[in-house]
Amino acid sequence: MRQRVCLFLVLALVGTVSGLVISCGDRQPGGTFPGQGGKVKVIATLFPLYDFARAIGQDRVEVSLLLPPGVEAHSFEPKPSDIVKISGADLFIYTGKFMEPWVDAVLKGVTNPKLKIVDGSVGIPLLTAASEGQEHDSGHEQGEPAAKGKPPDDGRHHPGRTDVDPHIWLDLGNAARMVDTIAAGLIEVDPAHRDIYAKNAEGYQKKLAALDARFTNELSRCQTRELIHGGHFTFGYLARRYNLTYVAALGFTPDSQPSPKRLMALAKQIKEHGLKYIYYEELIEPRVAETLSRETGAALLMLHGAHNVSREELGRGVTFLAIMEQNLANLKVGLQCTQ
Repeated sequence: MRQRVCLFLVLALVGTVSGLVISCGDRQPGGTFPGQGGKVKVIATLFPLYDFARAIGQDRVEVSLLLPPGVEAHSFEPKPSDIVKISGADLFIYTGKFMEPWVDAVLKGVTNPKLKIVDGSVGIPLLTAASEGQEHDSGHEQGEPAAKGKPPDDGRHHPGRTDVDPHIWLDLGNAARMVDTIAAGLIEVDPAHRDIYAKNAEGYQKKLAALDARFTNELSRCQTRELIHGGHFTFGYLARRYNLTYVAALGFTPDSQPSPKRLMALAKQIKEHGLKYIYYEELIEPRVAETLSRETGAALLMLHGAHNVSREELGRGVTFLAIMEQNLANLKVGLQCTQ
């Protein structure tokens, strides 16, 4: 905590200095910074936001991913140089205070008065540990599966809460709402190209809808609907949308360890229900999943949470849609779905 406080003090100081530097620079009409043909400069915290902004803005935007490739999103701590990047942007997009709890403190150090800030979770009901049947303490047993939980609790009026599930983009309906929110932000910053952003957003939402329909259709013909995950509780939104029973070894963040009792319960469930696969997630060592695999004989499959991508994935231009298509393929294998 002391290190985090010190970091934010440094960020605030750097933000003041960067603001002075920026104020001395020339801005083009309409508020955009010069460089790369007057494109709108966008900083996005997580990969889905980055990819949505690229799809909506196309050649009108210059999008940067704040999260370095290969870095696990929940453990990310911004550096002083990051506030300089944010201060030099026209548009800053983040997922919400529960995914990026450091955002409020960092933005206090930004002195660029024309920076447009977009919270990607606006208008999206947020699930909680209770609504997903997930005990936040990973050493406890889970209750009802995600698909059969209580009605979602927004959680927005509880700033101190840590039991809110922030992985909203894995529900493709939520992803479509996020696209709308980002498009509105771009239009506000660059109203002269409103029609371009609106058209691109509409086209991308059609792709999301088509993929959503594939998930619904292709996951309706499976031998099992039990999704066992040896990582942190990432896929609650996906499970709820497609009526899957989702069980994860850990809570909403990957910085805890399951109790022996929890591991024994998961191994028992896998054996008794004859499950053949255990899922693990990207960018995190799958130690828990490997332990369960050795204990039960179940094979491992990756399910990509899309928080971030590796340097190799970023280099070859992987997209959110491609990640979700691969997730669908792996779900069909793990849940033993027919074609």
